[in-house]
Amino acid sequence: PSATPASPACAPRPRQGLPSAAGSGKIAHDTPSVVGYYKPHLVHLLRHTSRLRRDTAAHVAKVRVSSQTSKSQLYHHFADKRELVRALVKYRGALVLQRERGGLERLRSFSGLVRWRNALVQANSLNNGRYGCGLGSMAVELSDQDEQARSMLLETFAAWEKLISDGLHRMRDSGALRHDADPEKLATGLMAALQGGYLLANAAHNVAPMEVALDMALEHIKSYLSEPSGEPTR
Repeated sequence: PSATPASPACAPRPRQGLPSAAGSGKIAHDTPSVVGYYKPHLVHLLRHTSRLRRDTAAHVAKVRVSSQTSKSQLYHHFADKRELVRALVKYRGALVLQRERGGLERLRSFSGLVRWRNALVQANSLNNGRYGCGLGSMAVELSDQDEQARSMLLETFAAWEKLISDGLHRMRDSGALRHDADPEKLATGLMAALQGGYLLANAAHNVAPMEVALDMALEHIKSYLSEPSGEPTR
């Protein structure tokens, strides 16, 4: 995502637009096979369109050029511009959750949180803080424009936040966190720090604000550890 960093799940660039679907008629964006069937093309579109535009028409025109797709091909598979954007939202969300499960599903310790923090900061530092969080950018640009897209993004953020709170629940259940720790509130605070950090790092083209935001959120979680820890937050 030319200057935009490649997605970790990049597929080869398609030679000629979107493929023809089996059968005829338009395919709704929530049809189960769509995301899988068009995965290489959705990856390509995400790589070459780093931001969704408030001007949806301009955005879709850019998508057509970058994917070498004609207007007739595009709207054979997506009923309208909003449906295409929602497909991109859905696919971006799936990518993020797949990545986050790898770092959070086995979270059971404060050191695990630190490793998760370090991985996110390191990945963002490769671009000097540019681009921010793909989901966060979509939320800013779409939440007041498309109610269905907003709802899809909210569900994705909730699933991401639950991965964090589930890990904190495991820490509390094992005795690593005190019984008065509230995993849901701590997870919300950590997610807010992460998204705010992404935003400020993007504006500064420097990951330092992201590091500060995450470290302060982790220090707050650290205050709930049953045993005092001298482990740093980085």
